[in-house]
Amino acid sequence: MSIHQVLQQPGATVIDVREPFEFASGHLEGAVNIPLGEVPARSQEICGMSKPIVAYCRSGMRSGQAVAFLKAQGCSEVYNGGSIMDLLN
Repeated sequence: MSIHQVLQQPGATVIDVREPFEFASGHLEGAVNIPLGEVPARSQEICGMSKPIVAYCRSGMRSGQAVAFLKAQGCSEVYNGGSIMDLLN
């Protein structure tokens, strides 16, 4: 299943792990801004969000780190959406 198909699933949660100033400069419609540095402290909250959960950032590196951390915490149906530009295309 492609990331675009995952995003189209009913109830999908989209998390932008970029910093607030990056989020303010443009983001996917409906995305929630949870900067990478806040992910560990908010992991239970994130894992409780509607599934599937797709994280993205500027390049895919920070979202990859967030997804790896969340999966290590036992969070399921978490996907790395990669870069915002990939998702907008």
